[in-house]
Amino acid sequence: MASLFWGRVLVRNNSEQDLLETEAEHGRRLENRLLLLFFGAQGCARCQAFAPTLRDFFVRLTDEFHVVRAAQLALVYVSQDATAEQQALFLRDMPERWLFLPFEDDLRRDLGRLFSVRRLPAVVVLKPDGGVLTRDAADEIQRLGPACFANWQEAAEVLDRSFLPPEDLDEPPRRSLTEPLRRCKYRVEAEPGRGRGPRGGAGPEEGGAGALF
Repeated sequence: MASLFWGRVLVRNNSEQDLLETEAEHGRRLENRLLLLFFGAQGCARCQAFAPTLRDFFVRLTDEFHVVRAAQLALVYVSQDATAEQQALFLRDMPERWLFLPFEDDLRRDLGRLFSVRRLPAVVVLKPDGGVLTRDAADEIQRLGPACFANWQEAAEVLDRSFLPPEDLDEPPRRSLTEPLRRCKYRVEAEPGRGRGPRGGAGPEEGGAGALF
């Protein structure tokens, strides 16, 4: 899955805005994890309404205040903003562990076409091998909250790292989440084409409605 960003720079949403530039750095953050690609924009009212829900969902699964061991989950914000300033404003109150593509990277648009994003907000969930688990999990996240992760983890057969000693992990040891009583069934799609998608196409319409690409 990290291969989706090979040759690209990912930025961590912390105050230093750490850069992840090498395959090894991408691997440490993305390999053996479920990856959420969050397509959104500052100028989209629905994105503004959904962002606090997604932020809470992510924090409850990855922050040591809520869990002892972080879930094997990563999120990349794929900005559909019109300006770099709008992108920065949208990310200002989002978790530090979120990653994002630099505004000038055309991959922001290419990924929308690659995963057939038609409206905002959208959350594409990818398996560790890059296969698509679901093309838009926004509604599911709103309905089920953190229970989504266990459902996705079961469907994606993510390797549980809880048996590894702390020194072998890139995060401090944390408590496992309680298994949900209800499990969802997913049809896993084949992995989309690797690397950059086709260029061209218009950006998102105002408010996130209508065709984007």
